[in-house]
Amino acid sequence: MYEHNIKLVLAYDGKHYHGWQRQKSESTIQSVIEEKIQVMVGDPVNVVASGRTDAGVHALNQVCNFITRSNIDPEAIRKGLNSLLPHDILVKDAKYVPLEFHARYSAKSKIYDYRVLNQGYPDIFLRHYVWHIRPPLDIKEIKRCLPLLLGTHDFSSFKSSGSENTNPVRSITRAEIHGPEHGRLYFIVEADGFLRHMVRNMVGTLAEVGLGKINFRDFGKILEAKDRRSAGIKAPPQGLFLVNVRY
Repeated sequence: MYEHNIKLVLAYDGKHYHGWQRQKSESTIQSVIEEKIQVMVGDPVNVVASGRTDAGVHALNQVCNFITRSNIDPEAIRKGLNSLLPHDILVKDAKYVPLEFHARYSAKSKIYDYRVLNQGYPDIFLRHYVWHIRPPLDIKEIKRCLPLLLGTHDFSSFKSSGSENTNPVRSITRAEIHGPEHGRLYFIVEADGFLRHMVRNMVGTLAEVGLGKINFRDFGKILEAKDRRSAGIKAPPQGLFLVNVRY
């Protein structure tokens, strides 16, 4: 019996999950997906994602893949999984890919969107999907800092401890801020890979720029320092969305 490699594209609301990665005592996206796939194909599977999103982080287009000997058509798998999965996880697409395809190692880049609500009062309907910052942010000063992130750098200053990545060098090809639109700001970052909490640490530091706690020159020095202790706070998880993965 031949093996098949099936690629899935998922959307999920991460607020009720302890991140992507399977854990012994916590509900995670990976554990739920693997459980439902096993119900369909009859055998345990290992689902590999493009990256491990943290607890409370969301995805619009998370890519993952798994190997199976089942001959169930991918479209039938998509429909079947969506009937079994909880309402906050959706399989948007399923298809056969070559056996050598690996959701993580085959990826060329990933795009993240971090969302901030910058106004004097919170929005109770968005509280699980934005970081609420009350004081007005200096958007112009934040925009001055963004080009410093572009290119290939050692991003140790924005890497949280506990990272499995021993190489802190990454290449950022896109760093933008959009808005404000009804008080909402959108930070867009695309890179060939990300260190642990890298986007959240960058956004937290950029927010401190916007609040006047640090300036443009300080931000450049933080990047050059290659030391997490020199950077700003870590933005909370609920504002972060994995938007897309490019192959």
